[in-house]
Amino acid sequence: MPTSTSNSTTVNSTRKLPPLILHPFADAGGPDKLVESSRASLMLQGLLPSGERSTDELDKSLLEGRYCEIRMLFYVGKDLIRWIEQSLEHVERMSAYRDSGIKFQSFASYLVNNTPPAVQAKLRKWGVADFKSIFMRAIGLNAILAEVPERGVLADDFVRNYYRYADAIFQCRQTQTPYADIASMNFDFDIYASGEYSRMLEREWSEE
Repeated sequence: MPTSTSNSTTVNSTRKLPPLILHPFADAGGPDKLVESSRASLMLQGLLPSGERSTDELDKSLLEGRYCEIRMLFYVGKDLIRWIEQSLEHVERMSAYRDSGIKFQSFASYLVNNTPPAVQAKLRKWGVADFKSIFMRAIGLNAILAEVPERGVLADDFVRNYYRYADAIFQCRQTQTPYADIASMNFDFDIYASGEYSRMLEREWSEE
């Protein structure tokens, strides 16, 4: 659970954290599977006509799309956890925060619940509206998966409802230990796609 911090650990000036860099994830047929999965879900709920497709066929399309979502969220989670670990190392070098109780959970909560406005705007520009759920589920899945599992080792019920499990795992990890709430500590960070960040570095190097 988050804990409050004393005024001695609150710094008035903004402290820049390492950038969050998201790497592209390519999955052959992924976008089509996601669209088909969404349509199948609506058909199974009776919100769209199913035509001649059987319930089993619709469920198969739903599961294929959900598994694709699991794969994508796993790789997003690896980038998020890398950022959290880099941010922890960053604040450990600052004497003002050395005994402030900042832990992994502090940055996970900050990322999900206090995403900087500029980061929110950029995510929406990329077409990512529900970034809070994406961040939660990506971190949750990475708490139990070291690698992307093959489809055959995952039970259908888990794949079908993975987002419920991922949300619960995230909350479970957040309650494992007390941690400092860093929402008022004036941290900030930028977000980049990996290609965008590489091009920015190239420009900086060329100007030196």
